Amino acid sequence: MDNDTTTGGSSPPPTGDTEAVDQLRADHNRIRGELGKVIVGQDEVVDQLMIALFAGGHCILEGVPGLAKTLMISTLARCLNLSFNRIQFTPDLMPSDITGTEVIQEDRATGSRAFKFLPGPVFANVILADEINRTPPKTQAALLEAMQERHVTVGGERHDLPPPFFVLATQNPIEQEGTYPLPEAQQDRFLFKVFIGYPSYEEEYEVVERTTAQDDPKVDEILSAEDILRFQQLVRRVPIAPDVIRYALDLVRATRPGEPQSPAFIKKMLSWGGGPRSVQALVLGGKARATLHGRHHVSAEDIRALAHPVLRHRIVTNFSAEAEGYTPDRIIDDLMASFDPTRTSLDDDERINKVLSS
Repeated sequence: MDNDTTTGGSSPPPTGDTEAVDQLRADHNRIRGELGKVIVGQDEVVDQLMIALFAGGHCILEGVPGLAKTLMISTLARCLNLSFNRIQFTPDLMPSDITGTEVIQEDRATGSRAFKFLPGPVFANVILADEINRTPPKTQAALLEAMQERHVTVGGERHDLPPPFFVLATQNPIEQEGTYPLPEAQQDRFLFKVFIGYPSYEEEYEVVERTTAQDDPKVDEILSAEDILRFQQLVRRVPIAPDVIRYALDLVRATRPGEPQSPAFIKKMLSWGGGPRSVQALVLGGKARATLHGRHHVSAEDIRALAHPVLRHRIVTNFSAEAEGYTPDRIIDDLMASFDPTRTSLDDDERINKVLSS
């Protein structure tokens, strides 16, 4: 493969899926290298964003201010040669402010008037929906409809969004006063919920050193929009064994308190578990993860690696969990500890309950 990244796009499409998987893995490593010129650390976050992108899904990012969420996403868009728009959500933002609107335009030659559609900022490949929980439900719904349908309808006319279309919605976990939290049914439309944590001591030192010096790194374009669409199709062709599908299915069904095979601590701590989209997200995300790692099949480890970003916004804790300090992530940890990937049933309920009571 040509290592020159100064020109946009990658090498010509390979003839077989095996070569395509190898090419995607190489391009993935190059993208991580380019991001490393600007972003310090956050390797797991970058990997999860890349998995979601090639799986064709959207992400919620949650983290305190100042963790370079905008810089990370805009840099990723530059690496992929994609158009990027940031929408700052505010309490007075209207649906037409993001989808676009129709205006009356006059033809000076004939004097006739006609409506013309002016596209809103949602018409880009990568959308950063900054602080989506600060805008009213009506505006949130307009974005979520665009995410699901990949088009907007204004004045009875349908306007398709440019493919690929990738939405990253951020939430600030600190200030919740005066916000409009996304309902669980709307959160379910996001493939992953990704947590962005503080950097380590060494990483934060490097951040300060870089950002206070005269350093303006240039990021090369690795892929084009056509490359990404081709790789998204490749991901869906990755084979997955029936046992691995059953593993993902049993894992999700175990989060539902009403299921007979659910552990006792799930019945105690959760009001609602993951729905069918959870299984779809685990399988499709597992295919993308396997491909980005250069493998031609999905393993149970791929499913386990994505359990937290897939499930943390799809399970609903109850008062018992909140009273005992149980977060969705901690519940997922305990569920994974009780779930042996060599079996497709949960028969270790007694052991995990002893862990919880200790």
